[in-house]
Amino acid sequence: MNAAAGVDANRPAGSDYLRNTIVVIVGIIATTLPQVNVLMRIPLLNLLKNELHVDRTMASSFIFITGLAWYAKPIFGIINDAYPVFGTRRKSYMIIGATISTLCLIATIVVPHHYGILLTILVLANVGMVLSSCAMGGLLVETAQEWGASGRLSAVRQGMEAVSFVLSGLVSGYLATLVFGITAGVCAGLAFTLIPVAIGILREPYQAPRPLGAVKGQLKTIVRAKPMWGAAALMLLFYVAPGTTTVLFYRQQNVLHMSTEIQGLLVSTAYGASIVTAFVYSFLCRRFNLRHLLLLGIGAAALTAIFYLFYNSIAVAFVIDGLNGVGYTLAELAFLDLCARSAPVGSESLGYSLMLSVRNLALFGTDIIGSHLMDSYGVSYYALVTINSITTAIALPFVFLLPMALVGRKDVPKLAIETSSFDETAPRSPLSTHT
Repeated sequence: MNAAAGVDANRPAGSDYLRNTIVVIVGIIATTLPQVNVLMRIPLLNLLKNELHVDRTMASSFIFITGLAWYAKPIFGIINDAYPVFGTRRKSYMIIGATISTLCLIATIVVPHHYGILLTILVLANVGMVLSSCAMGGLLVETAQEWGASGRLSAVRQGMEAVSFVLSGLVSGYLATLVFGITAGVCAGLAFTLIPVAIGILREPYQAPRPLGAVKGQLKTIVRAKPMWGAAALMLLFYVAPGTTTVLFYRQQNVLHMSTEIQGLLVSTAYGASIVTAFVYSFLCRRFNLRHLLLLGIGAAALTAIFYLFYNSIAVAFVIDGLNGVGYTLAELAFLDLCARSAPVGSESLGYSLMLSVRNLALFGTDIIGSHLMDSYGVSYYALVTINSITTAIALPFVFLLPMALVGRKDVPKLAIETSSFDETAPRSPLSTHT
């Protein structure tokens, strides 16, 4: 079934590319920077390690558990697609989600530094961010499919996420030297920014209320979406490698004797390289089909992962993290491109969030596995890095199992918005490969 044949009757006809892109950009920042694993990561891990004195396994478990809502993202996605609130499927959920996350982050300013209390509040804060993120993801997919811009909007998404990480690297190391409440307050302010932008910029036609049974149609669409399931399976193979994120944090402090400020600069270095890579990808996706880009990205990620065998000094750490920023971002961009293409029409938020949940669950769950292998089984750092690189490369041959109808096309060369920035009657460039 092509896009034209499967268009949802409740889907808005003719989106505004520029306005939607602005909302997506702000939405990415508001649901990325305040996350536990971004701006809050170094201050929080520093608090867990040096104030609460937890080991690597407990620290990585804390990060994993706070992200529970991100792993259950499809539940929020199906609600977002099936049930409009106050006449909208995207705007209302962005506002509600941003309000929840803002209030929860404010609450962390006043609560005591107790493992369980902080964990509970940050789980709830992530619920709000996921609600907003699902709405933003649905808007991104709708716009990408309508304008034939899955590669470029994926590059925008990845680029803005990288900007968030660069900013977090520049700031979070310093924030770790201050009281934790300041970090929480900054994160609350960032989460709040989505509310005025969604209210003032996003134009979404009225969506009539739907019966409770509307969710059944969403589930049927998802079950029959074979390209989406193929994409999810490939992502699982790639991300299932034993993680090294928390292991590297402890190595940076215990072996390389880095301060939190230097750790922050390392994050900025890696994601500075990611920003450049995202910019380059926006051109690559117009010249190479997605199959080639997937092979390039997975291969580059596996290669740069093995460089961590030489992670033995601060100077070398900056070089390796920068190279990994390039390799890993190429893979992430190709997978985001694949997600935007394979999300079924009418169930954009559900399909997109389901695939990203596979990524989130594997990525953060395997970080616990990597930490546990070192803490409980005595696996050496060098053995863990080698295993990580090899298992990352396992996904390469499976790229050839994806249908050419999905991965054999390049991005549409030009967008019709060149004629008029906000012309709702401008000709569209819909995709024809979605089911």
